[in-house]
Amino acid sequence: MSLKRKIITSLYPLQMKLSKLTGMGINIYENKDNVQPPQDFYSLKATLNNGEEISFEKFKNQKVLIVNLASLCGYTPQYEELQKLYEQAENLVILGFPANNFGKQEPGSDDEISNFCKINYGVTFPLFKKDDVTGKEKQPVYQWLSDKNKNGWNDIEPEWNFYKYLVDENGNLQKVFSSSVSPMDINL
Repeated sequence: MSLKRKIITSLYPLQMKLSKLTGMGINIYENKDNVQPPQDFYSLKATLNNGEEISFEKFKNQKVLIVNLASLCGYTPQYEELQKLYEQAENLVILGFPANNFGKQEPGSDDEISNFCKINYGVTFPLFKKDDVTGKEKQPVYQWLSDKNKNGWNDIEPEWNFYKYLVDENGNLQKVFSSSVSPMDINL
């Protein structure tokens, strides 16, 4: 692991403790009215980092946690927490979407990202091709997640890496968690 990554990793616990103590950066948005999405979540498709296209129909009857990822971010240690959650939670799939939208924090290729995740954090949850998660060119899953005309209620794009979106077993977007919310603190 590079010196930069070691520094980032060593500062993460302090950063998360500070967020919990002050509440700074901790944002959770909820679909309190259980609004149904106008566009079916299960109609979405995305391409894994190995080139295989996956239909989200595959995730029916499961909770889905979708996270935008980066390997040079202060929140990068959340990979470990995401993997732990993936292994422990029943009926949950985690989908990782690497992106380089915030300060060039994901410079690697799809192969480099995959290797980094496996070697450093033991990641086994699905990783998708690196793509935009914000702006006009964002990939279709993030178009759905951040457009209330598609998901029914939420217009919030990721404001940083490691934003988390929870979709319930029926394909309804239920919650959006900011980066400062640890995956281990998410109430499924």
